[in-house]
Amino acid sequence: MEANNLTGAIAALMDEYKKAVNELITVIEPISQQQLLRTIEPKSTNTDCISIQTILTHVCASMFSYAVYIENSIGLETTRPERLQFDQVAPYISRLKEAFNYNQDFFIRNPNITVEEFDQAKKINTRWGQQYDVEQMLEHAIVHILKHRRQIKNALVKMKS
Repeated sequence: MEANNLTGAIAALMDEYKKAVNELITVIEPISQQQLLRTIEPKSTNTDCISIQTILTHVCASMFSYAVYIENSIGLETTRPERLQFDQVAPYISRLKEAFNYNQDFFIRNPNITVEEFDQAKKINTRWGQQYDVEQMLEHAIVHILKHRRQIKNALVKMKS
């Protein structure tokens, strides 16, 4: 995750996005395969939250999805990359970095994208029913990582007790 030429709101948001990714990587780096695969939410109806593995699969896929929503909102008609699941932490770390770089590269290639959109008809419609502009989508992407980082940290504490 190298330096870039982004400016303004996008630069600030991408700095925070990078920080969130790096904080998540710090939390997951020491995770063993057993911890990764262990069921942490046996009664959950959300299949993305059964284990740290499923959480990380979900987080990585979501990072690409948020970028694809933005790409499609400007007419690129991009297809979401394949959702990948791994049995070790190292490939998740690589995938998190790849997803961040995918997002960053998009904004480097599209420096004049409209960040704030007040016209509801021009907002990005998500599959879960929310409407966002680019700034809100990035804010959501950042908080999404923070939320799941916290979830993983709490799961690791419970595994130790």
